Amino acid sequence: MLSYCTAKALNLPSDFLLKNEIGEVQQGGGVIQGSASEAALIAMLAARNEAVKKLQSNCPGLKDHEAVGLLIAYGSDQAHSSLDKAARIAGVKFRKLPTDEEFALRGEALEAAIKEDTQAGLHPFYFLATLGTTSSCAFDKLPELGPICVKFGLWMHIDAAYAGSAFICPEYRPLLNGVEFAESFNFNAHKWFLTSFDCSCMWVKRRDSLISALNVDPVFLRNAASEAGVVVDYRNWQIPLGSRFRSLKLWFVMRLYGISGIQQFIRNHIELAKRFERFVQASDRFEIPVKPALGLVCFRLKGSNELNKEFMKAINDSGKVHLLGTQLRDQYVLRMAVASEQAKESDIDVTWKVISSIAEAIMNKRNS
Repeated sequence: MLSYCTAKALNLPSDFLLKNEIGEVQQGGGVIQGSASEAALIAMLAARNEAVKKLQSNCPGLKDHEAVGLLIAYGSDQAHSSLDKAARIAGVKFRKLPTDEEFALRGEALEAAIKEDTQAGLHPFYFLATLGTTSSCAFDKLPELGPICVKFGLWMHIDAAYAGSAFICPEYRPLLNGVEFAESFNFNAHKWFLTSFDCSCMWVKRRDSLISALNVDPVFLRNAASEAGVVVDYRNWQIPLGSRFRSLKLWFVMRLYGISGIQQFIRNHIELAKRFERFVQASDRFEIPVKPALGLVCFRLKGSNELNKEFMKAINDSGKVHLLGTQLRDQYVLRMAVASEQAKESDIDVTWKVISSIAEAIMNKRNS
């Protein structure tokens, strides 16, 4: 029921639901994982299992390790580092694809890579699309990428760890357009959905794909209810055998705040980020290297990367504001993310005052 309510709040396609609105059982379903990293890995394992079976059906006698050696997965050069780790664990090749000037992956880059690797004798099988990259909150172009995955038979998994919460707001739901082409979707309720760690919501269109890849069936786990199919064994949808009662805290959040309350919370953060953006734009000392998105603003002092690293260290050493930096191609930038539930305009004003005063002190020191 919680999977259904959360999916409906995000306006996910009905294919991702265990049951439709009149209670009929479907092929999809949702499960709460520990993290987006786990969700990406689980989707990759399911995709790998299907790809190996397909290769072996086309090439009888092909051994498992030989088939796995032919597989290659894709993600953008802005995808989270956990994708690299997932590929290592799954034992498959992984290729990072170049993004455009807005750090988003386009369809032509994916299609070119698929054709090149296929020509080289490899078997493309999995693509992770990022909605809201860690560094700059960029959005891969799902409407371009999805049809290509369908055309070439790739499993498309959507990682919307941070940005996915915003899809509860109708005005931001278009950022998810193209999700209908995906096989799986994930967002972290513990990032921006007012839920404590850990609570990472994942949906798949075909739950049997997870079960086929992850099912273990020792005698001591067998029971009449599972064998009759009257219960859902989530142990076959995840890496661990058991898990905590994560759904309870998410249920309390939705019961306490309601859809409108969560929407208000997210909209407030976005407005506060825009307020900070206006402060940055009004100063001739700073620059914004990439268009701000949702509750994240990337900015930097006009100058070298070394200057900006010194600047960020000084900010964090002040103990008044904490920022994280990132590398956007050849530029080191600072990231200001609105995070606190209690954040208000005065907090942004104080943050800007601290940042601008430290910037002035650093520049005066360098110019003296």
